[in-house]
Amino acid sequence: MGKVESDKKPRGKELWFKAKHYGYGWCPSTWQGWIILLSWAILFSIILVSFNEENFVCSFLSLGLITAILYFICYKKGEKARWRWGK
Repeated sequence: MGKVESDKKPRGKELWFKAKHYGYGWCPSTWQGWIILLSWAILFSIILVSFNEENFVCSFLSLGLITAILYFICYKKGEKARWRWGK
């Protein structure tokens, strides 16, 4: 039999984001995770409100950048990402 990988990070590291029960992704599980998600939502809203046709490319790249940063933080501070069908 093959070795089964754990979804948990090594001991001593607190997980800010837990894996979703269904599908792919994470949910905040600590106050740090909630602060990160709230910060992302505020920045996302500010960029959308300031959006206009003149700065379309800049706004689009900014949204992509903050979303990539959010994904990176979730990846580093969360459980292993994989598709889940529930338990």
